[in-house]
Amino acid sequence: MNLRELHADIAAFRHYLQAERGMSDNTVQAYGRDLDRFARWAALARFTDYSHPTLQELARYIGFLHDEQLSPPSIARHLVSLKMFYRFLRMEERADAAAIDLLGSPKLWERIPEVLPPQAVETLIHAPQPGDRFFLRDRAILETLYATGCRASEVVNLKLNDLYLDAGFCKCFGKGSKQRVVPLGKPAIQALRAYLSGGSSDHRGRPTTSCEFVFVSKTGRPLTRIHLWALVKKYCQRAGLPRTVSPHTLRHSFATHLLAGGADLRSVQEMLGHASIQTTQIYTHVDRDRLKALHRQFHPKGQPSPPATADPTPTDDNPR
Repeated sequence: MNLRELHADIAAFRHYLQAERGMSDNTVQAYGRDLDRFARWAALARFTDYSHPTLQELARYIGFLHDEQLSPPSIARHLVSLKMFYRFLRMEERADAAAIDLLGSPKLWERIPEVLPPQAVETLIHAPQPGDRFFLRDRAILETLYATGCRASEVVNLKLNDLYLDAGFCKCFGKGSKQRVVPLGKPAIQALRAYLSGGSSDHRGRPTTSCEFVFVSKTGRPLTRIHLWALVKKYCQRAGLPRTVSPHTLRHSFATHLLAGGADLRSVQEMLGHASIQTTQIYTHVDRDRLKALHRQFHPKGQPSPPATADPTPTDDNPR
């Protein structure tokens, strides 16, 4: 097998995703990492002809992913990357994608997203204290994450021109550079105003007049996603919350709390920036108690049956 050709095709595929499909840098990098793993396996397994794979060869690749101790969702994502790659090769008339279409994704157990109760969210948001170095910035970040349900990448890329605090909303740019408008609640607006107005004598961690980004580091540069994740982990530890909590947990909590409060699914889909409502529907599984309460309230036979009474004393007219 010519490994140089495989790497060249992977590079061409990444360029196709970015230039012709308009996918975000993060998405393109994720596909690229998955395919780089495929290329490493192909070299180790002496994959004879990647342009015409057999089902047995692809099954061996699945076994390799299991040996790498990847989780089922990660394996499924690798397969999606591989399928898109082979569809690209087929479009370029460089490969036969019949085998990849036969390869089914592993059966995944339905993943219920981790969600924090409202009280835990409040505890996390108030974890930054006035004595912290970047108290105002960090409080504003946590408020913004929960108020908007934005992804970590969307928050760190938020620009000053995207904020409309007087009108109570901000503009976000999601996957594929798709723009959407998300409302900001009063607590988030107050936290952002306090941070941007410079309520502290320490000006580090606050955007300067020459910076277009909202959230910056002590050097005045935009925060990275890694920095944001570390920041959330730091305050989760302080608040005594599970180590599994991440910026995405606040996004899950945002959506679940909206649905629990009576928001319709389409509105939540728009605020989250999901291309398909099927992605949003996973949050309907989280709030089963609310659905049961609605059923009891509105269905003619939704009320629980009355408790059984003792059998009446037998009489001549009421034999047992």
